[in-house]
Amino acid sequence: MSAKVYLIPTTLGDSPIEQVIPSYVVDIINSTNHYIVENIKTVRRYLIKAGIKTKIDDLTFYELNKHSSPDQYAAYLNPIKENQNVGIISEAGTPGVADPGAEIVAIAHEKNIPVVPLVGPSSILLSVMASGLNGQSFAFVGYLPIQKQERIKRIKDLERRSQVENQTQLFIETPYRNNHLFEDLLSSCSAETKIGIAADITLETEYIKTRSVKEWKKDIPNLHKRPSIFLIHKY
Repeated sequence: MSAKVYLIPTTLGDSPIEQVIPSYVVDIINSTNHYIVENIKTVRRYLIKAGIKTKIDDLTFYELNKHSSPDQYAAYLNPIKENQNVGIISEAGTPGVADPGAEIVAIAHEKNIPVVPLVGPSSILLSVMASGLNGQSFAFVGYLPIQKQERIKRIKDLERRSQVENQTQLFIETPYRNNHLFEDLLSSCSAETKIGIAADITLETEYIKTRSVKEWKKDIPNLHKRPSIFLIHKY
């Protein structure tokens, strides 16, 4: 079996392909006709932008989202039996990391199918790299609770954990709730706790800055509807 499952990266926004996607990823795209995707419409646009040579209508897409059934996942890998590559593409960044894909990869391992992760932008890693916070030990915890009291409790727990374990804590929020989350961070964390913000990563509007809570209160950015990663560390 020489066919493989490729974890194909995408841009984090409307940035030029050549700035964030290596050329060999485009080569892989041009050797792949079957795709497991989070959103078919988005992926079709991305493949065209990346310069795929195969006609889009000749490609096969399988959906991997909240509407698809886990019972279908194994069948998504059937093209491998015909020695045809299968690519996994999520909405932005890299599949399997804060995005769907892990379930398919697990099935591939069970079936002894080679899995190849391809280099591309990961907002999680890029935010840690640029934060100035501890990159030797960090944890991505996904979304925080929506309810304010539960969210504040979670923030305080993460702040405590960052200090006890000397570990940077990363999390995200739905972009239209970013400002509310940031307000809770400033009101809940200690004055000297460091907070990093990485918004619109790799885009022209990219904003990356790390300050103490005390410093942030003097200059609060507007993060409304801007895809952002939040990082905290109490030393």
